Amino acid sequence: MKALVYNGPRDVQIKEVPEAKIEKPTDVLVKITSTNICGSDLHMYEGRTNVEVGKVLGHENLGEVVEVGKAVEKIKMGDMVCLPFNISCGHCKNCERGLTGFCLTANPGTAGAAYGYAGMGPYNGGQAEYLRVPYADFNCLKLPEDARDKEADYVMLSDIFPTGWHATELAGLQPGESVVIYGCGPVGLMAAHSAMIKGASKVMIVDRHPDRLRLAEKICAIPIDDSKEEHVEKIMELTNGEGADRGCECVGYQCHDPAGHEVPNMTMNDLVKSVRPTGGIGVVGVFMPEDPGAADELAKHGKIAFDFGKFFEKGLHMGTGQANVKAYNRYLRDLIHQERAKPSWIVSHELALDEAADGYKHFDARDKGWTKVILHPGMHKRTAQKHEEKKAAPRSQRLAHAH
Repeated sequence: MKALVYNGPRDVQIKEVPEAKIEKPTDVLVKITSTNICGSDLHMYEGRTNVEVGKVLGHENLGEVVEVGKAVEKIKMGDMVCLPFNISCGHCKNCERGLTGFCLTANPGTAGAAYGYAGMGPYNGGQAEYLRVPYADFNCLKLPEDARDKEADYVMLSDIFPTGWHATELAGLQPGESVVIYGCGPVGLMAAHSAMIKGASKVMIVDRHPDRLRLAEKICAIPIDDSKEEHVEKIMELTNGEGADRGCECVGYQCHDPAGHEVPNMTMNDLVKSVRPTGGIGVVGVFMPEDPGAADELAKHGKIAFDFGKFFEKGLHMGTGQANVKAYNRYLRDLIHQERAKPSWIVSHELALDEAADGYKHFDARDKGWTKVILHPGMHKRTAQKHEEKKAAPRSQRLAHAH
């Protein structure tokens, strides 16, 4: 089968690899119809992880079940399913508590497993024609009858929408509260979308990419360009000098200042300054236990210089970690089905799988207009180009739904 393979830093390629297959009775085989490029894929793409050469990437996956293991009971041939990026067994201590991002079974020796990701187990990803899904009855989210019509929305349930939602949950956001979000990439935009759905009174979002800030503004978030104004002062001004009730970190360890220098502790310390005393912070931007490629000596060992004294003085609390997708995905699916949520408003490009390497290149460069990329293994390049041409008008309609 065709799949996107990691060859080395900034070198990914579509290759023929052994076809995915059922390996255990609890598996199903899914024919992938949509798979996203995630911002966290770029950590591997840039050579900032220990991902092995030859790994098939892709952890945001959706498709049709084409083969079912003998022990699978609920999932049937022909079902359209979305797969949480985190693979979980469903019966370990953490899974039973709903903490499926920290499964103790799927990746022995580590709390947590995922498709196609560094250090998250031996599982290949879904930027490919087919994907093996372990513990299928537990991991597959069956989609309703409008699955193919709303595929660009439902594929966001694999990671990006639940992760944005998780950021607001970790922060403790309640209806009527204000929130500041650092990072206006796909996760930050989904955190803003989630905060709007939850009834936040004021959603502020800090970034410096004008096209992404404009997207945030279209759903009534308040854009703050930290390359043009002192962003912490602006947040204090917008909150009558108190600071935001809640804050979300949606950038991670490769944070850069406006001059382009990597400053891994910047957003964390800015959140401490930006959130009011006794407020909450949710951290879903990826921080690594080690980063040999970092310029900062502390960051090489997975550490940052954190302003803990001010954090303590203000009585702040903080939640961290990857999203437990299964804790949210059924409810978020139903919001999409009932047209109360429309996460596809952030999608900028839908490409054929054969165009994946080019998609990674543009997405990594943060080229203007490249916000969220969906790959379609069953789509031919020419079809993808026509699809892009037809999307210009509908995007405004998606934004209207999101608003």
